[in-house]
Formats: sequence, structure tokens, C-alpha cells
Amino acid sequence: MDQTQLASLTNFNWNIAEDVLRDIYVRGKYRDVIQLRDHEQVPLLATGGMAAFIRREVLPYTPDVGIVEAGTKIGYEVSFTRHFYKRPELRTLAQISADILALEQESEGLLSEITGGAAR
Repeated sequence: MDQTQLASLTNFNWNIAEDVLRDIYVRGKYRDVIQLRDHEQVPLLATGGMAAFIRREVLPYTPDVGIVEAGTKIGYEVSFTRHFYKRPELRTLAQISADILALEQESEGLLSEITGGAAR
């Protein structure tokens, strides 16, 4: 199969796919084929409430959004990491370089063991 035949076959396949997708979208069946769902975490004390938050933060990016009232839950999320996590002390540069030098010496020993002392 030469390049011209391959190109025409590829274009034919893409045209069919484009027609099918356009037909699904134009007939309004798009929502039936793909159900788009997303969840938004709205701050409990959002200025103006949930509706204002959606208008301000969501609608500019997805203008066809809808709110399902039955799926709305009110709760509070406690970030245990933020409240209870204690960061370990960072190692000093001297400790890090000592570890790197120790690893280099260990790897040189392994390399000379593998090569029978012919390394270097």
C-alpha cells in the first residue's frame, strides 16, 4: 500500500468518526453517551454561599454546569496533615555529603569486587 492509498484510507476513517460524533452532539444525545460528573468542594463560609461560589469559580470555565440539589452534602474536612504532622529535622550539608562519600566508597568496593580488582 503506497502513501497515497494510506492517506486516503486514513482520511476516510477520520471523516466517518467525525460524522458520527457530530451527529451525536447535534441531536442532543451527547449527554446520553457521556455523563459528565464532577464534584466541587465549596468552603463552608464562602462569601455569598454556594451559588455565588459556583458563579464565581466554576461557571467561567464550564458554562453548562448544573447543580444537583439531591447530591449536595454539607460537611467539614479536617486536614490531619496540616494540624498534626511534625516535619522531621533536615539533615545538614555535612551529613548529606558524608552519606554520598560513603555510598561512593561502597560502590567502588563493589565494582572492584565484580571486576576482580581491575577497576580504575
